[in-house]
Amino acid sequence: MSNTHTTPKNSPRAERRRWNGTDLGLIAVFAALVAGAALVPGLAVNGFGVPITFQTLAVMLTGLVLGPARGFAAVGLYTLLGLAGLPIFSQGRSGLGILAGPSAGYIIAFPIAAGVVGWLATVVIKRTTKTRALWFFLSATATSIVVVHSLGIVGIAMNSKATLEQAFLGDLVFYPGDIIKNVLAAAIAVALHRAFPDVLVRRVRRRALAAESA
Repeated sequence: MSNTHTTPKNSPRAERRRWNGTDLGLIAVFAALVAGAALVPGLAVNGFGVPITFQTLAVMLTGLVLGPARGFAAVGLYTLLGLAGLPIFSQGRSGLGILAGPSAGYIIAFPIAAGVVGWLATVVIKRTTKTRALWFFLSATATSIVVVHSLGIVGIAMNSKATLEQAFLGDLVFYPGDIIKNVLAAAIAVALHRAFPDVLVRRVRRRALAAESA
């Protein structure tokens, strides 16, 4: 008797190995969403020329809706296209030269943040239902502080004459807006998951069941 085991094409294991057309479409749509958020005129108020935009809202929403891998891919696609020369960074900027400016740390942080908050979203989906919006908000806020703001501060300090302390103080101006944007991202993500559970919620549950039965 043969011990050869074949994995069904629609199994969770096969789902993890490759993305289908819907996944690729979602990645493209959310990459465009982040680009669109960057094109809304920003307001530079921290003294280093780093503008306040809707990008962090779009980045957190992407991770919360798509999960870690597709969230990272979507924001990573946006970042690569901007670095390649498309004018889709804030204030219409583009190209590798952006990495020498004060916004470099934030731009590098965006794909990482989408992946991290996407992973946290899967943990929240596994464990909560009634308080999901609150946990999404806390996940987005923690990711903003640990990933986006930390790398943003390092980028300001490296690409300007500011000290880490000065960069930290300059970064604080973004916190009030980020709290509001994270509230919006959490609320929108919960609404989207209710309307389209196949995007992430059912995926997470299928994988959890597969892990339990393995």
